Amino acid sequence: MSKKILILPGDGIGPEIVGEAVKVIEALQNSHGLDVEIEHGLLGGCAYDAEGDPYPQSTQQKAAAADAILLGAVGGPKWEAIEREMRPEKGLLRIRADLNLFANLRPAMLYPELAAASSLKPELVAGLDIVIVRELTGGIYFGQPRGIEGEGDARLGYNTMRYRVDEIERIARAGFETAMRRGKKLCSVDKANVLEVSELWRETVTRIGGEYPEVELSHMYVDNAAMQLVRSPKQFDVIVTGNLFGDILSDIAAMLTGSIGMLPSASLNEQGKGMYEPVHGSAPDIAGSGKANPLATILSLAMLLRHSLERGDLAGKIEAAVGQVLANGLRTADIAAAGESTVNTSEMGAAVVAALQ
Repeated sequence: MSKKILILPGDGIGPEIVGEAVKVIEALQNSHGLDVEIEHGLLGGCAYDAEGDPYPQSTQQKAAAADAILLGAVGGPKWEAIEREMRPEKGLLRIRADLNLFANLRPAMLYPELAAASSLKPELVAGLDIVIVRELTGGIYFGQPRGIEGEGDARLGYNTMRYRVDEIERIARAGFETAMRRGKKLCSVDKANVLEVSELWRETVTRIGGEYPEVELSHMYVDNAAMQLVRSPKQFDVIVTGNLFGDILSDIAAMLTGSIGMLPSASLNEQGKGMYEPVHGSAPDIAGSGKANPLATILSLAMLLRHSLERGDLAGKIEAAVGQVLANGLRTADIAAAGESTVNTSEMGAAVVAALQ
């Protein structure tokens, strides 16, 4: 039976990079027997402009019917002045909550050809291959109460970091299951020396660890984890952490690989349905210039095939094609060393399609 993929190009460079991933889908349909139907929808600032809502009803219906979703990026300065609840990022938070996409998988793998592009010494990052499992629908981004109140110097802004035991249990199991498929090492990151919510987090993760005796579990405070990621990143295999800490640590991990333009991500619910997107943002400053790197989006498509459509064979073909393109010396501006020639967004996408064929 044909599977449905919903394409949400989004804002900024989103349409450009997603366009290259769609070409990869079409190549797989034509040459490798991929049986999927593609539908397009609006999310973010473009949705607000067209329908007055960053996550409109039309997109909600399409998302509910899709087997998997491929997203570009949302946001930009154009929408910073509108009311907070209508900003593009609110649309992203709402679709995650609507589909219960609680588990965010962010791999950080360094291709050998890009070791020199990392800000760290090559010997520190050569062979890097880690995954951050971030809780995505709870924590301080969703906790109540929240708001801004008062007047003048007494004006007060506040947010609430909170987690229920069942929320921690399910993301812990996602972390342990990921570790079981890899090197069987899991580091849980929290701030249990200061935050009560982290005390509960650590207690719960430790208890769930009893269900996975093969996995070596360790705990680390988030400030130390950030330091260790830039000091000795290869000590990690899988990191599991909450929403706020995961947001920060995954961007640190992204830069270890040389460019945030190389990192894909998957956001999954308990049924395996997922939304897949590059880690980077909408980069409105380069939108339309052809400078955007489409590889993170193409690798997000590989994750989509592996996790939601159970086509690990085709996911492997995409990943091998990306590796071949890099080995052949093609570079977009963000991953090029000084003096190296560069290709534009569509040229990089075309090279991946050619490598697939």
